[in-house]
Order: sequence, then C-alpha cells, then structure tokens
Amino acid sequence: MTLAHPRRIAAIILGATFAVAACGGSATPEPSGVPGPGVPDIEIPTGVSGSLSVSGSSTVEPISAAVAEFLAESNPDFSYAVEGPGTGDGFARFCAGETDISDASRAIRAAEAQICADNGIEFAELRIAYDGLSVLTSVDNDAIACLSFADIYALVGPESQGFGSWADAATIASELGSQTTLPDADLTITGPGEESGTFDSFVELVIAPIAEERGQDETTRPDYTSSANDNVIVEGITGSPTSFGWVGLAFAEENADVVKEIAISAEPNGECVEPSAGTVSDGSYPISRPLFIYVNTAKAAENPAVAAYVDFYLAEGTIAAVLERVPYVNLPAEELEATRTAWEAR
Repeated sequence: MTLAHPRRIAAIILGATFAVAACGGSATPEPSGVPGPGVPDIEIPTGVSGSLSVSGSSTVEPISAAVAEFLAESNPDFSYAVEGPGTGDGFARFCAGETDISDASRAIRAAEAQICADNGIEFAELRIAYDGLSVLTSVDNDAIACLSFADIYALVGPESQGFGSWADAATIASELGSQTTLPDADLTITGPGEESGTFDSFVELVIAPIAEERGQDETTRPDYTSSANDNVIVEGITGSPTSFGWVGLAFAEENADVVKEIAISAEPNGECVEPSAGTVSDGSYPISRPLFIYVNTAKAAENPAVAAYVDFYLAEGTIAAVLERVPYVNLPAEELEATRTAWEAR
C-alpha cells in the first residue's frame, strides 16, 4: 500500500526548496534578510556562504533540514545536503570524516566514539529536542488498546522468534506478570532495523531490562520486516489488520489516519499512557528519548558554514519555530541553555 502523504513532515516544512538543496545545490533565496514563504518570524543571519553535509537519523532529519532551509532562504551562497539513512549509518560516515554533522536519535556508543577518536575526529554532542517512540498497529485492530513492556517483550523480544500469532506470546507475558489478553490473530511485525537509532532506543528502553533479567540477548527477535525508512514501516503496518510496529512519535502523528497508536504501561497491568508531546514532555509516557546532533569541531573551525548553521540551529527561537511544524518536543529552557553552553565551550 502506498500512503497518500509519504514523509509529510518534511514536505510540509521544506517544499520544493529541500528537493534542490538536499542534492547539494543552493536554494533560490528571497532578498537577504527577508524570510520566504513558510519561514517563521525569526532572525536569520545573512552573509553565510559555503556548504555542509548532514547525515544520520531519519527522525532528526526533518529538524536539521528545516533549519538548513530557513538559513538558505536568506543566504544564496549557502548550500547543504541532509540525508537520513539511520543513526548508526550516520555515525559510520561521521567517524570516517565524510560528513560535518551527524543527526542521532540516541547517544553515540563507546565503540563509535572510539572509531572517531582513532580517526582523529573530535565532536560536540548537542541535545536538541525530545521524541517519543510510538508502538503501532492497524486502525482496524480493535483487540489491542494498551500494552505493557512485558507484553511488548513477549511479542518482539529475543524469546519470541517464530511466533506467528499475538496469542503465541501469552505464556511469556504471563510469566512476566501481565494479565493482558492477547488475541488469537496473525502477528505481522514491521519495525526499524539495527542501523536505526529508533531500534536502539526501543531495545534500550523496553527490551533490554527484561532480557537481562531473563538471561537473554538484549535485542529483538530477528524474524520481522525491518527498514530504516519510517514511511516503509508505516506502510507495512497499514498492510495487515493485526500488525505491530514502532516508529518515532512524529511519524506516527503524521500518519494517524492510517495507523493506530497503542497506549503503553511500563509495568504489567499498570496505567496506560497515550503518546503525545505533552506526555513525552512531562515524562509520563514511558518510551521517550532525547534527540541529538553531533558536530565535527575541526570542520566547524575550518568551515564557517558549519559554525553558522549550528549557531543558527541553537539561536533563540529557531528550534521552537521548527517544532511548531514537526511534532517533537522542545527541550526545557535549562537543557537548551546547557546545549548552547556545550557548543560555546567546544
């Protein structure tokens, strides 16, 4: 099934300009200092020239791309490429020195940081927003309204390989204290692959604690359809009436007409919390995570376009303006100030 609105988040923000700029060309700007259509009423610096490359998380991609487009509107000599193959792939390119900035939906791992260090790449880690992970099923699935971490582990954890029905997971869920009734219906799973930061965050937050207690590998079952593209995942979920999957909150919200978000409880039989910007922000939704950009500090020193872009990214009002259009969650003021301090201290 093809969605009627693939990647609407980016499309709403970026329009045709991104299609040009993402390929490395310069956007056609309005006169210097005058925001173009769709650009928020924020102060955009002028006199920025040069190019930059950003790669990594498809979750963070719409934020970084929107910031770049806003900057390009008033700077005809600025060009950019923003790509989102996945957090892990982005770090591989970043630590090889191929990109200036890496978008990430999880913190860099020690092994990845070591590769950067071995290649002489120093970086600034900058937290820029929060996101929740939405657990999804088809809008036609009326049997499931809430799942606990125990239920999710039983469905997609390392012990569930081969389960073809939701009911197949009932024994494990019961062992973990769940009283959820899992239907005797086909279990068709589509979710992020191991290259995705969304996969890593899902495993870290939901699967790993239970797997460790049970002496199992801290990962998911391998036998499901995986993709680094959130739109492919949403399409897979819409393709079966009793599907299961997970994506970032923003993509789920943008496709709410074709997928159903499941309320989540961290504890078996606990309080079910719906995913939303409000519940992510107040900490009541149990599957939430910070979002980051990682900046190569040497390239920021050598390339004025990189430094200007990050300065604008963190400037007063920029991220807030972007997040009015993309349903992620603003950092609390003190956390944003800490991010600015980290960037200034580079």
